[in-house]
Amino acid sequence: MPSPAELMLSLMLGFVGMAYVLYGRKQDALVPLVSGILLMIVPYFLPGVLPQLIVGLLLLALPFLVRR
Repeated sequence: MPSPAELMLSLMLGFVGMAYVLYGRKQDALVPLVSGILLMIVPYFLPGVLPQLIVGLLLLALPFLVRR
């Protein structure tokens, strides 16, 4: 059974991922779209709060680091 912190973190990453997907679809931007999809999927495969937090922060920063 996941801890409350893990559930809350995965919920927040999912919400931000959904916002990235909507933004990426509206703007036809591939990087935010892929980053959003990964933000929604990754918490299912990473056990624990720390790995989710590290990967989540990297995926959150990815659209800002990869600019055209």
